[in-house]
Amino acid sequence: MLRRVVRQSKFRHVFGQAVRNDQCYDDIRVSRVTWDSSFCAVNPRFVAIIIDASGGGAFLVLPLQKTGRIDKVYPTVCGHTGPVLDIDWCPHNDLVIASGSEDCTVMVWQIPENGLETPMSVPVVVLEGHSKRVGIVSWHPTARNVLLSAGCDNQIIIWNVGTGQAMIHLEDMHPDVIFSVSWSRNGSLLCTACKDKKVRVIDPRKKKIVTEKDKAHEGARPMRAIFLADGNIFTTGFSRMSERQLALWKSDNMDEPICVQEMDTSNGVLLPFYDPDTNVVYLCGKGDSSIRYFEITDEAPFVHYLSTFSTKEPQRGMGYMPKRGLDVNKCEIARFYKLHERKCEPIIMTVPRKSDLFQDDLYPDTAGPDPALEAEEWFVGKNGGPILVSLKDGYVSTKSRDLKVVKTNVLESKPAPKAETIPTVQKHTNLLLLLWYLGQCSQPQQEKC
Repeated sequence: MLRRVVRQSKFRHVFGQAVRNDQCYDDIRVSRVTWDSSFCAVNPRFVAIIIDASGGGAFLVLPLQKTGRIDKVYPTVCGHTGPVLDIDWCPHNDLVIASGSEDCTVMVWQIPENGLETPMSVPVVVLEGHSKRVGIVSWHPTARNVLLSAGCDNQIIIWNVGTGQAMIHLEDMHPDVIFSVSWSRNGSLLCTACKDKKVRVIDPRKKKIVTEKDKAHEGARPMRAIFLADGNIFTTGFSRMSERQLALWKSDNMDEPICVQEMDTSNGVLLPFYDPDTNVVYLCGKGDSSIRYFEITDEAPFVHYLSTFSTKEPQRGMGYMPKRGLDVNKCEIARFYKLHERKCEPIIMTVPRKSDLFQDDLYPDTAGPDPALEAEEWFVGKNGGPILVSLKDGYVSTKSRDLKVVKTNVLESKPAPKAETIPTVQKHTNLLLLLWYLGQCSQPQQEKC
């Protein structure tokens, strides 16, 4: 019986490529805060980067096209009195961004259409409710103006940004620092990873823990946990021997993992970035110089290693572009914004295809910018999946495929056959010879005369 050696996958040949130097964002003082967040947030219009700032916290907001060297006096968003720890763009409004800070506040900002021209220090709304620094901010994926924040006071608060009110407090569920929070696909559940080594699935509106797993990863280093599109949970963490691990779990029964894989012995926290349309997970380790990517399927071993993109420089943080901001003409399936010490470098992940037609299998309908619910609807118990949009509208053909019929008489443009041209030439030659001969014959007669 023949054994299939190579698993068939359309993402097996995905390759990463860093852009040219003139397309990077240079001379940026990336934050040195010792907090394991990504320090960067991206949407189809702007890239936001947390930076070092004296006398408070600040972050840059740059239009995507503003590449090259960034002036030191370029305006920043600078309303926090302590270092900014996390930022997140609103999925339903590309001009709105939330930030969490060491000053215990969450602020929501509205960026001007063309970017900042002067420093912005006054937010649209300040959300106060945490007693310690706020390390995580995350917008609800389908409900408008619903924002989650998690602080080092071990509590999660869910806000109605439209009214500025704290609607839900989850206070007694986590005895220690919360490392990560992830919304489910429709935003009905939360998945959290905590310093007590537990992964919890929480129904926030019922204020109830649905299920939890103790020692999902036995190591003491920080874990991460994210929801997948099918409701399963993907985690990264460390083993008892400090090896980095990834694992896959069923959210309704976390007694045993679906699979666990050992990776390496590096000590950088693995930040997972997930594409629900293709079921590909990208793992970026803080301090690493590589991005590993895996495809999640229903076949064993369930998490399939695809490839690794490596560079020489270690990454301080990473931004991940939403699917609707990608260039579908180039078969781009992911774009990262890698933070160096003083630079932000875009990295493009591409599936090589010979045809330049729109690739339907690479770009199924994806979550669009329209919310499925209003905040008030979600708080009273309604759920709604993301409203999907086709990326084909963003496709522009690189070749003109119109059949051009040129209505000219083909026969008129044909050269005359050689058989016809030869006699014509001979006729002219014979005539010239005859004239020359007559001229020669007439000369002696004239001399005689």
